[in-house]
Amino acid sequence: MKEAEKPRTGNKFCCISKLKVFLLSLSLAYVGKTMSGAYMNSMYTQIEKQFNIPASLVGIINGSFEIGNLLLIAFVSYFGAKLHRPRIIALGCTVLSFGCLLISLPHFLFGRYHIESSISQWENFSVVPLCLVNQSLISLPTEEPSTGCLHTATVIGPFLGFLLASFCAELFVDLESVDAEDITITATDARWVGAWWLGILVCASLNLLAGIPFWFLPKSLVKEGESNESEEKSKKSVVPLQENDKDEAKQTMYEIAKDFIPFLKALFCNPVYMLFICITVLQFSAFNGMISFMPKYLEQQFGKSASDAIFLIGVYNLPVICVGYFFGGLFMKKFKINIYQAANIAFWVSLLEYLLYFAAYWTVCDTSPVAGLTVSYEGIEQVSYAENTLLAGCNRDCDCPLKVWDPVCGNNGITYVSPCLAGCKASGGTGKSVVFENCTCVAATGLSSQNVSAILGQCDGEENCDKMLRYFLVLSLVCSFIFSLAAMPGYMVLIRSLKPEEKSFGVGIHGLASRVFAGIPSPIYFGALIDTTCLKWGSMTCGGEGACRMYDIVTYRWLYLGLPAVLRGVSYIPSALILLILKKKLKSESQILLNAPVEMQDKEQEALK
Repeated sequence: MKEAEKPRTGNKFCCISKLKVFLLSLSLAYVGKTMSGAYMNSMYTQIEKQFNIPASLVGIINGSFEIGNLLLIAFVSYFGAKLHRPRIIALGCTVLSFGCLLISLPHFLFGRYHIESSISQWENFSVVPLCLVNQSLISLPTEEPSTGCLHTATVIGPFLGFLLASFCAELFVDLESVDAEDITITATDARWVGAWWLGILVCASLNLLAGIPFWFLPKSLVKEGESNESEEKSKKSVVPLQENDKDEAKQTMYEIAKDFIPFLKALFCNPVYMLFICITVLQFSAFNGMISFMPKYLEQQFGKSASDAIFLIGVYNLPVICVGYFFGGLFMKKFKINIYQAANIAFWVSLLEYLLYFAAYWTVCDTSPVAGLTVSYEGIEQVSYAENTLLAGCNRDCDCPLKVWDPVCGNNGITYVSPCLAGCKASGGTGKSVVFENCTCVAATGLSSQNVSAILGQCDGEENCDKMLRYFLVLSLVCSFIFSLAAMPGYMVLIRSLKPEEKSFGVGIHGLASRVFAGIPSPIYFGALIDTTCLKWGSMTCGGEGACRMYDIVTYRWLYLGLPAVLRGVSYIPSALILLILKKKLKSESQILLNAPVEMQDKEQEALK
């Protein structure tokens, strides 16, 4: 018996086999792509704040990220098998890199970020009058082995993206031109904007580098460790492919695309495949909407900074998803699960996670007391969407601007929308250590007139919020793990519902449908619903309505958790139909096997797997 020969020099690239180079490069490309997507998802709230746009417009920006995929995915999935795949991947990486560069351009074109404030940062706070009768304050702006590699890469990429986003969100957006000592707001302030553009430049560089090796790889590769006899056969199969590249190039588009419509018709007539697309659209709509606005949810619900929120999402969710994928795939391989068993596992495991999901409704944090929005100026709890409730007897004569969001925390534990609306008459100190004094609205809650001061920023949340945040994160961790266990069996149902010649095209159409009906619209309607819960809109320098500064967190919670619950609940209807179809199919095929010869039974049984 001859020993397997090592790959020849022609099959190596810098002393490494070209197959390994391809797998490593493809893994890096997956990391770059998923890292870019996760990073952008994490930074939408920063973009919202810098450019003063509502959440619904952020949803449109998020959805537009899928439009490029929408235009090309079906054609690439079909024609990709007939063209030079490595070069197509290289072109995709390069285009993605330049796309990232384009996304970062607005930061450099629009100049410095102006922090919304009721008083000027360039003046001495100690001599600025705040609440004066009949005098308006001017609102001045301030400044398999291979498939294991790829699935792991799709989790490592988002994890790195979240870590990078957390780091960048901690840095002020104008870090290259503003001194840290001149910034009077903290990272937990609703007006804080992180350096979102910095991480995009990192993603652009990574994607550009990931595409370079693909330009130098051949169209076909010889497997490592083949024997001489196998290698000779592979020469006959691989070399002609390389020699026929010119012949393939001469083929007309009609000859390549002649099977496109029959393939498409076959997919539409496949009930399991079409029902699986319905499930994916509903489930992906719920997941995409939640993940797009989860940093905002943690900021508003639990009082976390954007940096902390992004970091917690990455740490608590992505590693357990990776573990779930691994064990789900291992279970499928070890027990040789057939398509019906896989559908059952995916259904019941997913349903278990869905029932656990409802526990999130009990992770409730007390509403932050903000005078005129969530409490009255006397400290009585009430939620108001009307702007005129910001005025009260203690500040009615101050002639304060109502559009500006410049919160201060009174020493009574209540936040006021601005120093003027707190009725403060004087201030002392500079920068972040400014103290506002003689605040008549703070005194209205019953404090003595000698102890009525306020400091910059919103008041800290209750200790109850930190405890509830821990419960929410642990619940999120458990749900992510359970749901990821069902991912591999579910994917097996998709793949095994297709004939071998339909798989590439079928997976492409599945991805196209998920983007058209879920990836693009879901962030838009999630954002529009979130906008309806806004209690206080910020203002733009031109006087228009800006980004939302504070939400009604109770209504926000019901909408944010309720909409995914409805979408996912509906998805179990097509899931149940798939189980019925597969059960009926398995029963009929078992009946055929009973009447078939023994040798045919073995082949049919193998086909079912």
